[in-house]
Amino acid sequence: MKKILLFSFALMLSVVATAQVELTEGVLIANQTMSSDNAQMNSQLQAMGDSKATTYFKGEKSRSETSSPMTGDMVIIVDAVEKQMLMLLDQPGLGKKFVLQSFVPTEEDLKSVTVKKGDETKTVLGYVCQQYFVNMKQNGQDVEMQMFTTDKISAFSHNTTAMGDKIEGYPLYFVMTMNQMGASIVVTSEITEIKEESVSDDKLSLTPPEGYTKMEGM
Repeated sequence: MKKILLFSFALMLSVVATAQVELTEGVLIANQTMSSDNAQMNSQLQAMGDSKATTYFKGEKSRSETSSPMTGDMVIIVDAVEKQMLMLLDQPGLGKKFVLQSFVPTEEDLKSVTVKKGDETKTVLGYVCQQYFVNMKQNGQDVEMQMFTTDKISAFSHNTTAMGDKIEGYPLYFVMTMNQMGASIVVTSEITEIKEESVSDDKLSLTPPEGYTKMEGM
């Protein structure tokens, strides 16, 4: 169950914008909900309630933070120039672990991803977003996503790293459907707040903090 929730959270922003101002630095707050057609799993997901994800971005770097009583704290830092992603986990029973790896998809990975540009747009906090449909495989399981992205926010999303350059812009809204252990799980994420503010370089460092040890087998 923890692995399922961890993946869902990883796939994974209130000032209302009156115009599409292009942002290169700031903070995005997202609200995320999860549900399932499996009664037992859905009961556990509902008991957890909605979750929040905070993303700090500056130029070609971004940092996303999520926290849950069941899965603990997770931080994902992405550097689009270095093509590296650092994942920090602080989970009950696991302790503080980190994973540092390249996120450049292989040709085989890209072949398993199908992206289709939709005909619709969706306005989120004043930003007109383009619709995309994505079909891909994750750990052998089919994953379907509908995304609405804007090219007016320069943040780099870890949710689109497996898609190469097939999607333009940052997703302000997405719905992901996947199957785990015979149950369908739907994850919905929507940016609810956009802040234009300075972000410290320390927050975007790919150097694991003290106290974290490397997670083997990843």
